[in-house]
Amino acid sequence: MTANTESKASMVDLFRNRVVRTILLSVFFLQIGIWVRNYSILLFVMEKTGGHDPVAVSLIYVAEYAPIFLFSFIGGTFADRWRPKRTMVWCDLLSAVSVFAVLLTLVFGSWKAIFFATLVSSILSQFSQPSGMKLFKLHVPETLIQMGMSMYQTIFALFMILGPVIGTFVYQHYGIDIAIGAMGIAFLLSAVVLLLLPPDRTHEQREEKTIWEEMKAGFRYVLQSRTLTLLGGCFAAAGLAIGLIQPLSVFIVTERLGLPKEQLQWLMAANGAAMILGGILVMGLAKKVSPLKLLMIGMTMSAFGFLVMGLSGQLWLTLTAQFIGGLAMPCISIGINTMILKNTESDFVGRVNGILNPVFMGTMILTMSVSGWLKSVFSLMAMFEAATVLFIVGVIIMLPLLKVPAAQRE
Repeated sequence: MTANTESKASMVDLFRNRVVRTILLSVFFLQIGIWVRNYSILLFVMEKTGGHDPVAVSLIYVAEYAPIFLFSFIGGTFADRWRPKRTMVWCDLLSAVSVFAVLLTLVFGSWKAIFFATLVSSILSQFSQPSGMKLFKLHVPETLIQMGMSMYQTIFALFMILGPVIGTFVYQHYGIDIAIGAMGIAFLLSAVVLLLLPPDRTHEQREEKTIWEEMKAGFRYVLQSRTLTLLGGCFAAAGLAIGLIQPLSVFIVTERLGLPKEQLQWLMAANGAAMILGGILVMGLAKKVSPLKLLMIGMTMSAFGFLVMGLSGQLWLTLTAQFIGGLAMPCISIGINTMILKNTESDFVGRVNGILNPVFMGTMILTMSVSGWLKSVFSLMAMFEAATVLFIVGVIIMLPLLKVPAAQRE
């Protein structure tokens, strides 16, 4: 059998898997709801405040990102205790209910309740997302996990391009009430789709532990696994690097390239297109490249992309660097998620996600909060070169695992 035929056979096997089909369709509806939420609420708040209240706008991002840091480990712990299908269905249903409650409040009360819609759905996703990862672990053959993660990542990349367009179109043509209603319907459709998942497996009788005991067991599990501990270090390095330069992209356009700030859209478009292409390429490489090597390739490409962006004074070169960075992101995301699933027992998937994700988010928020001040002290070029060094540090952290056989990396 040729490699091409083998790849097609694997793709057919992947889409024959009921769990993969169902979760991908659910994610499709969720992404529609999330992007309509993100852009319609942003535009609505800016309209209500006259576009001159940065505090109100920043509160949207606080409501979206703070729960990831605050509830990720708690959500992961409960995801390990609860039945994953039931957890995901209830989370989507409760998200829909909260959205429709906000819609009623908008009609009869204060517009400021709009922040509640983002906050509730973001909190609930911290319980739902690790449950989806657990279902992948339980129902998807190990040989197909990396390809499944590639499809999962490609949907996210696709919506990074289409999402802002959809969200803006819905708000501008139909207003906030229809936008909020569409968001609620999207969450409901996701919940209905998830009903197609196979029934939850009944848990074997085991010793009941308190939440606190299970949290401590999760930390012990990560610390006892060399692979997961090193992944945590890699997460920290990547979070520090991305947080350092993410708020500064617009200055690459205005200061390094001398162009209007509106030209930033072309950098974002190049990045999004490359992420879609990267996800497709990783699907083709799923059987040929290990997730560890995929992660290290992605980190190295990101380091190179940031190096060139910091040095470049030409639009075409900056766009090329941004494209390389976009290609790298699926390699990093898919490599990390696949390594977590392959090196974690199903009973700990939620807690491992809940520990590692806040490491990334916390370090990113840390450097993001000081990046503006650091830019006033150091040059823009120095900031991007510092991010380059941090990504190289992430690669160095993972190097010891290359000497360990795949079967012994747990």
